[in-house]
Amino acid sequence: MIDGMRLIDAHVHIPVLGTLKPAWLTWARDFGEDGLIEDAWDADGRPRPDRLDEIFAAQGVDVALLFCEYSPKSTGMQEFDDLLPIVEHNPSRFRPVANVNPHLHFPIAAEVRRQLDLGAAALKLHPVHGGFRCDDAALYPAYQVLEERGVPLVVHCGTSSFPGSMNENADPRFLVPVVRDFPGLNVVLAHGGRGWWYDAAAFLALSNDTVWLELSGLPPKRLPEYYARYDLTRLARKWIFGTDWPGVPGIAANARAVAGLLPAEVAAAVLAGNAMKVYAGLPAGE
Repeated sequence: MIDGMRLIDAHVHIPVLGTLKPAWLTWARDFGEDGLIEDAWDADGRPRPDRLDEIFAAQGVDVALLFCEYSPKSTGMQEFDDLLPIVEHNPSRFRPVANVNPHLHFPIAAEVRRQLDLGAAALKLHPVHGGFRCDDAALYPAYQVLEERGVPLVVHCGTSSFPGSMNENADPRFLVPVVRDFPGLNVVLAHGGRGWWYDAAAFLALSNDTVWLELSGLPPKRLPEYYARYDLTRLARKWIFGTDWPGVPGIAANARAVAGLLPAEVAAAVLAGNAMKVYAGLPAGE
């Protein structure tokens, strides 16, 4: 907890370093804490679950959702199964998030089911790094599995600077048919429309009960500017806290900065309450 509030970081990357393109390590070192890579990963580039548990506990994080990514054209192949040793070390603090790429996974529904059966709290799609659009019919069997199981869809909705990125695929308008065709599916817009789509992402969230804005990669002090056309407190009721760790100076500092923008009740929902509603199987708070 942080300042008496439960804290869930809904956007965390802890890959095996050898599976990554060089640009990922550059990003982590440029935006993260000094020395963090050497501290949280061993000499072979594998995550250190015990040390990671200590780091997230010290930051007040009750639950961290761990992402993977199958994006060979951009960041690399961060496999879902590489997350499992971290989760096994402390399943109360760490939960994995599934990932598929329609160019790589056939049949896609079978791979989604496999990862969900291994405990995934959501399915993350990265159309920008993976090179696809989320309205692609090839993804519909995956969405059907999610809706049937009550598991949310997380979509990268914002620009990316990694080589090989296809930023045009982040446009939230590609999710309009998905929201329409799967009315029981919660859809989380990671990065909240970063770049060109803040207004479109906010409108989509406010006009659909099942659409949420996740704040990873967004400096808290800039949120009133990014969403200047909206009542911030009203919009924040659809926010989910996330950091894009390790590419962030500190989780606790970001959480306090976000909370400082909002009434206490809304802040508590943003830092944990909304995530508890949306993601599957998160441990109940004390």
